[in-house]
Amino acid sequence: MSDDLKKELSVVRDEIDSLDAQLLDLLNRRAKCAQQVGEIKARHGEAGFIYRPEREAQVLRRIQDINPGPLSNDSVTWFFREVMSACLSLEQPLGIAFLGPLGTFSESAATKHFGHAARLMPQSSIDDVFREVEACHADYAVAPIENSTEGAIGRTLDLLLTTPLKICGEVVLRIHQHLLSNATSLGEIKKVYSHAQSLAQCHEWLNRSLPDAQRISVGSNAQAAQLAAAEPGSAAIAGEAAAERYQLPKLAMSIEDEPNNTTRFVVLGRQEAGASGRDKTSLIMSAHNETGALSTLLAPFSDAGVSLTRLESRPARHTLWEYVFFVDIEGHCEEAPVRAALEELGRRAAYLKVLGSYPVAVY
Repeated sequence: MSDDLKKELSVVRDEIDSLDAQLLDLLNRRAKCAQQVGEIKARHGEAGFIYRPEREAQVLRRIQDINPGPLSNDSVTWFFREVMSACLSLEQPLGIAFLGPLGTFSESAATKHFGHAARLMPQSSIDDVFREVEACHADYAVAPIENSTEGAIGRTLDLLLTTPLKICGEVVLRIHQHLLSNATSLGEIKKVYSHAQSLAQCHEWLNRSLPDAQRISVGSNAQAAQLAAAEPGSAAIAGEAAAERYQLPKLAMSIEDEPNNTTRFVVLGRQEAGASGRDKTSLIMSAHNETGALSTLLAPFSDAGVSLTRLESRPARHTLWEYVFFVDIEGHCEEAPVRAALEELGRRAAYLKVLGSYPVAVY
């Protein structure tokens, strides 16, 4: 290395060292501010809810708006989520229940939303995920609700009908499915383990590339990775987290049939989320058994100028051949148009349950 090169690099590295020291000072000053927020909440009787999803969404949107680059919005959003996660943990690490074991896409969604300082609490079923928060063993639940390829997650919808928990956030996760195996070639694969949703998302690829391999549905992709790691001649369809956790090589990458395969998760807690400025409201409704009943239910939204972003029917569990409708609308229930629409809907619907208003996912 020439002397001129060393001198030029030394100048830049000295500046980096100075900036790192400033960053460290600023991060600790921010952490002290977060502690002060906790102390103020405690004095006003709100110590139980240190996490405010609407405030976090506002911070992340503002950071994206003022980001001059060269770092991408994805990078700065990840960084500030981790900063906020670390600051929250100074008061009390949040306990997050999700469908386990470790290495699932649900874990990735929980970490994406709450950061690595959260206390992860993997559960064996979606029912247990809800139950942990209902019993106050965990602070929040992260549960999958719909996939862009395979549609709604039925068990989550069923549990939303009866749970007292409120939706207070959402996570949108791009799903990349990989074929994980200790085998060195596709010709060695006799069995493919995965969750039923993942097998369906890779159906065409499997038909082309592994037509003779047995497809075995298991409880989670992480469980599939565990099985594949222990069994010669087998493979798992799973994500990056499972590949890293169970040290399985990627025999084939991004094998999902749809290039934009995405799963939406909901965050559930015991408190309502305030308005963030860009929100959605989720609800369940059912119609009276009469002609034009559904159009009667939809009219209050159009009359109030409220946009529907999702409308999905599902059989009602208590009555044969009757259905409930899961609806997402733009806006927060505190906003006048949404409030007016919900009040009128309450007069028309046979059943109405507002699942929660919450910030639109920040990517």
